[in-house]
Amino acid sequence: MPSVANSDIDIAAAALILIGADPITSFTETSTEALVASNIYEDVVQSALCSSRWRFAANQQELNRLSDVPTGRYEIAYQLPSDLLMLHALTVNDNIIEYNVYGDLAYTNGSITDQVIADYTIRVGEEKFPSYFILAVEYALASAFAVSIARDDGLAAVLERKAQQLMQQARTLDSQQQTTRKLTTSRFITERRS
Repeated sequence: MPSVANSDIDIAAAALILIGADPITSFTETSTEALVASNIYEDVVQSALCSSRWRFAANQQELNRLSDVPTGRYEIAYQLPSDLLMLHALTVNDNIIEYNVYGDLAYTNGSITDQVIADYTIRVGEEKFPSYFILAVEYALASAFAVSIARDDGLAAVLERKAQQLMQQARTLDSQQQTTRKLTTSRFITERRS
C-alpha cells in the first residue's frame, strides 16, 4: 500500500523517486541525495509557501506597537510576528492600511490607539500540507534534484513546467476555501439605465 507524504523526508523521498534516484530515510544520511535534499528542501518549501496566500498557511495576529518612533516618513513601528514568512496585509477595524516593512518591523501612520492586525503566511508543518500542495512541492524539488543529482537539464525543464502547472492548480483549489466574493453590479446597472 503506497504511503501518504506527510513529513519532510516523505516529500523529499518522493521527489527523488521522480528523477529516478534512490529515496532517503533521513537528511543525515551520507548519500549525495540526502546531502542535496537537506540543503535545498527548506528553501524550496518556504519559496512555495510564499508564492501565494495559501489558506492552510494563513494566520492573523495583533501586532505590538513599539515605543521607539521610526526615523522618517512613518509615525508608528510594530513588531512583526516571529513566525512570519510573508506579510499580506495590515488592518485596523477591518480596513486595510498602508504600511512598509523594514526588517522585522512594520511602519505605518495612524493613531497609537489603533489595534493593528497582521494577515500573513506562516511555516506550517508538513502534516498540514494539503495533497495538492505536496504534489506541487514534490515536482519543484524534483526539478532542483534533476539539476544537482541527475545532472539532466532536459529533465529539470520538464519537471519545472510540471511543477508550475501543479502550483497553479494548487492555487486554484486553495482559493476555493473561502467565501465566494459577490460582484456588486448595482452601480453598473444604474449607470446603464441612466
